[in-house]
Amino acid sequence: RKIIFEKQWFYLDNAIGHTYGTTFEVTSGGNLQPKQEVEETNTETKEAGTDNRNIVDDGKSQKLTHDDIKALKDKGIKGQEIVQQLIENSTTFRDKTEFAQDKYIKKKKKKYEAAITVVKPSTRILSTMYYAREPGKISHLRYDTLAQMLTLGNIRAGNKMIVMETCAGLVLGAVMERMGGYGSIIQMYPGGGPVRAATSCFGFPKPFFDNLHEFPLSKVDSLLSGTFSTETLPSEENMLVEEESNGLTDEKQTSLLETEEESTTETAMEINQTEEQDTMDVNAEDEEFKENKEKENKDNVRQKQRKQWERRKKLIEAAALLTEKNADGLIVASKFHPTPLLVSLLEFVAPSRPFVVYCQYKEPLLECYTKLRERGGVINLKLSETWLRNYQVLPDRSHPKLTMSGGGGYLLSGITVVLDKGKSDSSHFEALKMEEPSSKRCKVQDLHC
Repeated sequence: RKIIFEKQWFYLDNAIGHTYGTTFEVTSGGNLQPKQEVEETNTETKEAGTDNRNIVDDGKSQKLTHDDIKALKDKGIKGQEIVQQLIENSTTFRDKTEFAQDKYIKKKKKKYEAAITVVKPSTRILSTMYYAREPGKISHLRYDTLAQMLTLGNIRAGNKMIVMETCAGLVLGAVMERMGGYGSIIQMYPGGGPVRAATSCFGFPKPFFDNLHEFPLSKVDSLLSGTFSTETLPSEENMLVEEESNGLTDEKQTSLLETEEESTTETAMEINQTEEQDTMDVNAEDEEFKENKEKENKDNVRQKQRKQWERRKKLIEAAALLTEKNADGLIVASKFHPTPLLVSLLEFVAPSRPFVVYCQYKEPLLECYTKLRERGGVINLKLSETWLRNYQVLPDRSHPKLTMSGGGGYLLSGITVVLDKGKSDSSHFEALKMEEPSSKRCKVQDLHC
């Protein structure tokens, strides 16, 4: 299919079979050809001015017009030659400084040289792309914040992780990449099913998905209370009823058609024997068509029932993993309020395990922080925000970039401990807090004397 990327369109057929990192050149017709490395020996760039104070941008420094450039493209001249002609026809190019000349060439190459490099997908590339192009889909999760989440959550091979995210599957893909196919992941999802648009972009092999389970958030409360049932979901039941009703209506319609056809054959017998023979042939064809249609409907119903049984089986497996309550970590990055999510999902995490919660805003995490302090069962609670500034690193001109990100969201991290409900009474805690040690009281009395 046609790929459109930054005002360029091309087909990826010729890229199949090449290694990652290969640079291609877009030729006429949108075909890709491996680009051959050419040593750039431009004598024009060696002549440079001392500064740019006398250069005036009046739009008349370039002798080539848009029509001339279009004519060059129509002739099939490559982008590198077009850039060279632009340099030769620029009246101010030799007066620019060496840095300004490099910047000019880089800008024109990006515009006229259609070169594409195919790279292997990774968490860094995908998170940078999503944050630059569609940050709303990933709840404005910046790539450095995602890196902090993976570090604070102690994501490693062999873990049993619980992931709750509404970031188009980016966080799930990052966890899967870090675990390398070893261990198990339980994805908690809201609504009808999990969203894994970004996860599919990683290109994981099939074995990576063998230990990936999903569990709906709507069933968490029933699982904690012990009333969880393995019956089909309401949406599935409705689908089954609709399919059965559709099948019944089809049968009724076929029976009605059969009665109508019988009546037509009776009238035809009275009229003419030849017409009767024709109608009998048509009826036989219609009956075959109806039988085939009924078989197809039954096959479709069976396939959907099989899929529902598979989904139910996966649901039972995920529920069994959660009821063990020995998960090695919890990652939450969703658009929902984190407090009820975290309080309920922490029940499935083993003691002395890390958890990380991401939110675009600080206030929900402050409320969550307060709730966890009151509840207990966690230590080392930290609410943090990472600060990111990009730098341009070039010879003799390394400096911070003028534009930087305003914020990459907030993280609440901590470690779970055994929650002793008998000793977590608030009044008892306050009494211990208010009481002073006997040695301290004695010292204060001695000072007063």
